[in-house]
Amino acid sequence: MKIQDIIEGKKEWRAHMARVKALPQDYQIVYEEIQKYLFKVGPVELTEGTELLSGIVDLFEESAALGKGVLEVTGSDVAAFCDELIKDSKTYADIYQESVDQKVNQAMKKATDK
Repeated sequence: MKIQDIIEGKKEWRAHMARVKALPQDYQIVYEEIQKYLFKVGPVELTEGTELLSGIVDLFEESAALGKGVLEVTGSDVAAFCDELIKDSKTYADIYQESVDQKVNQAMKKATDK
């Protein structure tokens, strides 16, 4: 990654976060929790760009402009909302599960080969 790419990435992130800070307080709180959730369990491609997060901000901006409460948009189970957003994406949890399965299969094969 070039220095210029890093600088551009930081500019984009700062602009993104400025949009978040312009949201009503309840939207900001829920966005921060969504962000934490996605960074912990989220899709692998989340680190390669902010398309998903920008899409959430777009949705929140439109909904706030219509006077909707944030939980009217996400529902009361925000984690389920996040899971629905990433249901077709490969997650770090998927990678970890594949790794565990592979190690177990290798160990079982070694055990049966003896």
